[in-house]
Amino acid sequence: MEILLKQPSKRLVSIDALRGFDMLMICGADAFFRSLEGKTSFAWVDVLARQFEHPEWIGFTFYDFIFPLFLFVAGVSIPFSLGKSLAENVSKREIYKKALSRTLLLIGLGMLDKNAPFPFFDWEQIRLGSVLGRIGIAGFVTVFLFLNFPARQRLGIVGLVLIAYYAAVFLIPVPGFGAGNLSFEGNLAGWIDRTFLPGRLLQGSFDELGILTTFPAICLTILGAQAGEILRNAQLSEQQKVVRTLLFGVVCIGLALIWHLHFPIFKRMWTSSFILLNAGMAFVALAGFYWLIDMLHFRKWSFFFVVVGMNSLTIYMIYRFVNFRYTSRLLFEGLYRPAGEDWFPVFESFGALLLVWLFLYFLYRKGIFFKV
Repeated sequence: MEILLKQPSKRLVSIDALRGFDMLMICGADAFFRSLEGKTSFAWVDVLARQFEHPEWIGFTFYDFIFPLFLFVAGVSIPFSLGKSLAENVSKREIYKKALSRTLLLIGLGMLDKNAPFPFFDWEQIRLGSVLGRIGIAGFVTVFLFLNFPARQRLGIVGLVLIAYYAAVFLIPVPGFGAGNLSFEGNLAGWIDRTFLPGRLLQGSFDELGILTTFPAICLTILGAQAGEILRNAQLSEQQKVVRTLLFGVVCIGLALIWHLHFPIFKRMWTSSFILLNAGMAFVALAGFYWLIDMLHFRKWSFFFVVVGMNSLTIYMIYRFVNFRYTSRLLFEGLYRPAGEDWFPVFESFGALLLVWLFLYFLYRKGIFFKV
């Protein structure tokens, strides 16, 4: 793990802003929006609040976009970091070594995150799947592919992986359920986890961060690297970069909606249609952020997100182990108590979000940035 004591130069602000937007949805904004449900007479507020809850099984909400977006943005950064390393004549061996170290560190942090308090004396209760672990694995695979395959071949690999996953789900029979079963009990991904993945599964007999679903998830980071390569291409004008990124987004969304007719879009199984929908949305979001921030230079509004994006791993881990809501209640309850108990969760979560941002702003002002 590195601690940078100054802000890196020549960065695309849009990437940090999009990453920060994503992390805020995980570390505070989600709880705030969920707390609004039933608090007003406006139907659209309740609709918005429900968009920050995952469907129990099949279905899609905006909240299902948040983790996939982080996988995508992790890929966007790879062409920039590898381009710098290759320009400095760093050997592939050294790049692989650094990428592997980063992967192992993220897997370790992910296990700590998903198992706290860690069951040192009950190893069967350890959950191996984690958000950070999946990011680490996807990043390592994408680094390898980026160094050894051109863009067209990497896109071909994405297509093959998504088709292979689709074929496996519908052609490989699950004992007692047969092939093509998309139920919670009978799907192939769950059976593979129950059979081959040691430790505790998230939902007892199924873990959405398990073995089989990792393969389609990696495709998001590979596609993110494709987006990063577009933005890094000095031969393209800023307008061409926006158009190409948008075009990728539209194509991915279109393919996702067609595939959805037989392989439904839903996060729990990371279906091929789900991957393409999220990739398409991420391409469009990145194009929008790049257009506003780095092309038109409307940057002041993005500072709120950049502060978070520059220390995304920091807040992800600290938010897991520091109870910002408790601190918010201690500091601010005297201010919002007259509003009535029904509104306590709203103000409490808003205060927690404010404390999260102020903490990251303190690190930003001090020039302290943690990265792996």
